[in-house]
Amino acid sequence: MTLIQLEYIIAVDTYRSFVAAAEKCFVTQPTLSMQIQKLEESLGAKIFDRSRQPVVPTEIGEKIILQARLVLTESRKINEIVQDKKGEIEGTLRVGVIPTVAPYLLPNVLTTFMEKYPKLQLQIWEYTTERIVHELKVGLLDCGVLSTPLNDPGILESPLFYENFVAYISANSPLFPKKILSGDDIADDKLWLLNEGHCMRGQVLNICHHKHNQDLTGRFEYNTGSVETLKRMVDINDGITILPELSIWDYSDEQLDRIRYFKSPEPVREISLVTTQNYVKRHAIQALEKEILAVVPDKFKTKKKKEVLSFQ
Repeated sequence: MTLIQLEYIIAVDTYRSFVAAAEKCFVTQPTLSMQIQKLEESLGAKIFDRSRQPVVPTEIGEKIILQARLVLTESRKINEIVQDKKGEIEGTLRVGVIPTVAPYLLPNVLTTFMEKYPKLQLQIWEYTTERIVHELKVGLLDCGVLSTPLNDPGILESPLFYENFVAYISANSPLFPKKILSGDDIADDKLWLLNEGHCMRGQVLNICHHKHNQDLTGRFEYNTGSVETLKRMVDINDGITILPELSIWDYSDEQLDRIRYFKSPEPVREISLVTTQNYVKRHAIQALEKEILAVVPDKFKTKKKKEVLSFQ
């Protein structure tokens, strides 16, 4: 049994294809298949059911692959010991960030972070929460920045900050004269929402107690994954939308005039740095966490008089 063989079976499990796994491992498909077959022969057990497409692990194969992931994770910690001794942070850090956080947080973080750690290659993907969690578990990402709590025993959460939700209201809305809103206030106005799959949609529905009216006439439904599109829909088509507070930092005075905060306890989302329980690249991830905390306003770092919303 070799670490290379373990890498190969993990790749096949991740991509559910011998051809795709070989491409990702930079070897020919016959080479990968031969090494996996050797491993199966040495163990006396079939790891994959090759009769099915896409390829799936056998019952015992699932247990073997799970253990293989643990073995490879522990083996990579040897390199971390050496890096710690050198006092260096290098290699590649793969980060998944939800789309409602990435454009408002990362630009303020990345330049300084990359200047401080020139030997570190940073790879960032904007994914939904569900995809980030999946790719963390299969080893395609090292960490994620997303809204919590996830209530997933396989994921370790390190809260970073608590971001207020604010209302963005059309000047024609009956709510416009109000200075402070409650969740019940927005239930009867036209509410523009992110589409299914975005955790912020569930949090917004929790603000208004799952009561909303997408369109008062019932003739129109608009699905978007963009916070900026929601704002534009209010500008052009009236109604109201809910935005994360970081997204309004560069708003004009005219746009800020349409922003309304909520009554205490203010609805917020908890943004955390997440990893698997047995993660590697600890120092690189801790460095990223430190840099994020350096740019976040102090008022975001406490949840006093705030209500952390679930997105379930």
